[in-house]
Amino acid sequence: MPQQSNVSWDLDLIRRYDLSGPRYTSYPTAIQFDSGLTAEQLIASGRETADTNAPLSLYVHIPFCAHVCYYCACNKVITRNRKKAQPYLDTLYQEMEQLSQWYRADRVVNQLHWGGGTPTFISDDQMRELMQALRRNFNLRDDDLGDYSIEIDPREAGHDTLGVLRDIGFNRISLGVQDVNPVVQEAVNRVQPTEQTLAVLERSRALGFKSINMDLIYGLPHQNEQSFADTLETVIAMSPDRLSVFNYAHLPDRFRSQKHIRAEDLPSAEEKLAILQNSINRLLDAGYVYIGMDHFAKPDDELAIAQAEGKLHRNFQGYTTHSDCDLVAMGVSAISQIGNVYYQNEHDIAAYSQAVTQQQHAVKRGVQLNTDDHIRRAVITALICQFELDKRSIAERFAIDFDQYFAEEQDELRQFDADGLIELQPESIRVTPAGRLLIRRICMAFDSYIPKKQHSQNFSRII
Repeated sequence: MPQQSNVSWDLDLIRRYDLSGPRYTSYPTAIQFDSGLTAEQLIASGRETADTNAPLSLYVHIPFCAHVCYYCACNKVITRNRKKAQPYLDTLYQEMEQLSQWYRADRVVNQLHWGGGTPTFISDDQMRELMQALRRNFNLRDDDLGDYSIEIDPREAGHDTLGVLRDIGFNRISLGVQDVNPVVQEAVNRVQPTEQTLAVLERSRALGFKSINMDLIYGLPHQNEQSFADTLETVIAMSPDRLSVFNYAHLPDRFRSQKHIRAEDLPSAEEKLAILQNSINRLLDAGYVYIGMDHFAKPDDELAIAQAEGKLHRNFQGYTTHSDCDLVAMGVSAISQIGNVYYQNEHDIAAYSQAVTQQQHAVKRGVQLNTDDHIRRAVITALICQFELDKRSIAERFAIDFDQYFAEEQDELRQFDADGLIELQPESIRVTPAGRLLIRRICMAFDSYIPKKQHSQNFSRII
């Protein structure tokens, strides 16, 4: 992986290529999941093709939030009634028992993540109970060498919460921050004093959490270049190990809570681009490595090391070092990647609970990968994770002639090359600094499900 110094910024190229496109946490993407395939077909294929000698990754979705953040597009249930959590957890345990029978096989769990919603919505006792259930049903590590992470809303982390999380086995946390400006916080209904975030961060370090991530969002109401630069300086001073700087996609017709955000309060497209450019340059100056898309990490972080060694991977949890794991996901709307299939649970919490109660699982829809899917997934993963592709390795791995197999893509690749997004060589494709910003668009060239002349509006914009 070549060393990064800066990211090239060409507004003409960005305007030309900044379309709507997938984030490629999977290929095929979730929009290709077919509700026509039965749950029985998907489960059978997953069980038949799972590598029982490989480790596991587990994901648990906790959908509850006590407060609505207006920008949020996650699958969530807004409630202040904490009693709603226990019936959901009881259903989760029932699903978990079935999943462990299908996929455990004493496979070591090298990665575990609780997401939401707000996982710390549940009580400390319920968090202990949930982790105990996971340990009963799966082979969790007890040596602190796994990658066990949880998303935390600092407003929902009580005095003892972090100690409980560390005690039950978590060693990584991700803090939702979004913006430290009070005016922006008020506009998105997430008032979170910096002192509160800093207290959680310092407590986490004192308890020995080995990695801390912070999430920011650009494009929110009342943000501008200077205000976001101030937020970034505050966050850099906190020195998180990883940073995610997400683009806010304003889609009020799809996400009801976003109707509370006035379009006239949002920064213009030009200002959003300026915010992103300034943020990338400032983080690079501060010593962070630009992992790709929205992600940054310190040079000694496992993500940066994995990328430098050509071992970075991407799945529904984002960038990861665990390419060898099947991902077993549980909870409402959770997506699994097992063997030759992806599948997703019921999206509605009532439908999820009914399905688990009646049939021991909640699988709603999914996709079985064919040979072409595997080839294209390997290409897209290499490009989006490493910013370069060795054509020979793909050719040898799948017994194909690369240029012949991707003959229809050659015109588009040559145009990328002419525009300076890639360096197209006989044996390789290397993404240039200018192309890193548009890596999703480059990957779309290899996506057989997207018509070449008509890009779907079912996805967020690339930048």
